Amino acid sequence: MQKQMASCCAQLCVKQRLLPHLKTATMSTCSQIRPCCKITRPNITLTQTKHPQRKHIRFYSDLIAKHQENKETTSQLQHIKDAVPLNESLTSLDLEASTESYALEEISDEEAVNLTPIPPIPPVSTSLRDYVDHSETLTKLVQLGVNLWKLEQRPNVGSMLLRLHFDTDVAPRLLFLKTIGVDDSRLGFIITQNPFFLTEDLENLQARVNYLKSKKFTNENVASMVSRAPYLLNFSVKRLDNRLGFYQKQLGLNAANTRNLAARLPRLLCGSLEPVKENLKVCEIELGFKTNEIQHIVLTVPKILTTNKHKLTQIFDFLHNTMKVPHHLITKFPQVFNAKFLRIRERHLFLQYLGRAQYDPAQANYVSLDRLVASPDEIFCTDVALATSEDFLLFQKTL
Repeated sequence: MQKQMASCCAQLCVKQRLLPHLKTATMSTCSQIRPCCKITRPNITLTQTKHPQRKHIRFYSDLIAKHQENKETTSQLQHIKDAVPLNESLTSLDLEASTESYALEEISDEEAVNLTPIPPIPPVSTSLRDYVDHSETLTKLVQLGVNLWKLEQRPNVGSMLLRLHFDTDVAPRLLFLKTIGVDDSRLGFIITQNPFFLTEDLENLQARVNYLKSKKFTNENVASMVSRAPYLLNFSVKRLDNRLGFYQKQLGLNAANTRNLAARLPRLLCGSLEPVKENLKVCEIELGFKTNEIQHIVLTVPKILTTNKHKLTQIFDFLHNTMKVPHHLITKFPQVFNAKFLRIRERHLFLQYLGRAQYDPAQANYVSLDRLVASPDEIFCTDVALATSEDFLLFQKTL
């Protein structure tokens, strides 16, 4: 009975060797994914999970590490091969050829039992990790540093990636990013943040880049903007033009300042305008800044346009009503809105405890907002508070 089973296994293994293109044939079916996350042949369903699994993250990390190790091993083998004389190299090739197994070669029962069949594509999965070994596109995306465990949590993105062919869909768009100056280290980040970039028409992408250059954005500006705001090139020329026109008109900026604003914070051209409009109203109505003061604050700290409204009002209320700092002094150092409220409060209360909380430039012992917020703890204690770090630490424990 055992011999019969072993013989059957041997026959199956021989058949497996006769199908060297099974993996390629199976992959050709993966291109038929429908929007409902199902592949018709074979029937594969990529279900969505609410939370990423840690084992998926470890899998992708191990795969990237393995890829790096394989690259190092290949370079070492190439170095050894170059060092081997021609005769020895031919001899080694002959030996390797002689040890190769052929598809019709008979194998023993023991070898048949030890053979492991190629796992089939699972019909249902909650993760893209089960398809990485069957998809050239997914494998190379992982090698580029794309976080598939993040993309698989987004609706329909996993099925979209399985439909893509690397040579015809992915490679041309990666080459496009390279031609506009995007660094290799940013490719994985861009696709992770914006996988839909891989489905954008190349002519449309080039038209959007040409538009930015026509507005006198430099090549370095364009590359930096795309690297930091991956959705930038997904928007039409008309939308990009409307966004630039909005900031120029709303803030009363000239063309150079508008370019500077967009280059420093390119996500202003991608995100919603509602938070921007709300923050501008908060600065004007609730905080009481004048138009020219708002303009200066925005050009100095563009992030204030997307900062949380509660944080803006909380910091301003403490600066203006508690510390008695007037508007024009806040305007001179708007970076104070980037600081943590707790940091401002602790340092002010410490200076107040020491009798050194003086924020009027006309008075002695004046403390500017720059020195109050931007100085490291050691410099703040020794140069501003004229105390020791231990004194400040003990004071913090009393709060």
